[in-house]
Amino acid sequence: MRSFLRKWQGEIRKTFTGRSDAPPDWAVRLEEGDDAGYHHPGSAVWAVHGSMSPIVAGIRTLLMQALHPGALAGVHEHSNFREDPLGRLAHTIRWIFTVTYGSREAAEEASGRVRRLHVPVRGTYDGNDGQAHSYSANDPHLAGWIHIAFTDAFLASHKIWGGPVPGGPDAYVREWAQAGRLMGVDRPPLTEAEMRAELDRWYESGQLRADHRVAETVEFIRKAPLHPLLRPGYRVLFAGAVYSLEPRYREMLGLSVPRLGPFPLPVRLATKAVLGVVRLTLGPRGPSEIAARARLLRLGMAAPDA
Repeated sequence: MRSFLRKWQGEIRKTFTGRSDAPPDWAVRLEEGDDAGYHHPGSAVWAVHGSMSPIVAGIRTLLMQALHPGALAGVHEHSNFREDPLGRLAHTIRWIFTVTYGSREAAEEASGRVRRLHVPVRGTYDGNDGQAHSYSANDPHLAGWIHIAFTDAFLASHKIWGGPVPGGPDAYVREWAQAGRLMGVDRPPLTEAEMRAELDRWYESGQLRADHRVAETVEFIRKAPLHPLLRPGYRVLFAGAVYSLEPRYREMLGLSVPRLGPFPLPVRLATKAVLGVVRLTLGPRGPSEIAARARLLRLGMAAPDA
């Protein structure tokens, strides 16, 4: 039994960090740097990203981002997400937590590295208007969709499965707007109301769509090639991501909240239980936060933990 639990815990750690035996090197290096970074202890970003809700938010983000044909074309035509989905996940996690917990230099370097990788990600896709449209991963307009889908997903998931947000939802949207700027987004929303209005504009613009390529992507996300030990929990988390979606996007994606006949299943409660188990496995603080606190303590910007 103990061997089974160790194996299960190792697979969870490996999924989120790329290693089962030790923190990833990039997370340890977040202790380096000579400033507090863009986000600090007690901030809305630390509260949201330090909880377990981002696990569900990550799934929801992928589902939402797939609705833009330009974003989806970039993924299908310029990435190896099918061959190495966990590798792609690890790179995304590295960027998120470096911007969240790293020094300003580290956050800017990580964002610059991603933008350099995005340079060749360009091409064309057929729009809903029947015309050919060009796309580029570094285009501010497309980056704006990626950013707002991320921000909405992380905030919505935290409202359901996370704790309080210091300063409220507006504080999270305002603080995480800095990540959008680092990725080239022009004028990212600064309040929840602005974010909701921008999402409405995207929905009404006629640019989003769900076609066979979206259906294939949704099916891939639904049946992500995880270790067999993790699949039962992941099925619950995927259902949680679907539960958290606005009905209009759920309908576009061809998804629905699981039901047993006429009765909806307790997805919200089941998701909370799975996240609780993951929290017990990973611990109350991740290696990125631990490294950031050590940096702040070295710089005299934080008191030692009790």
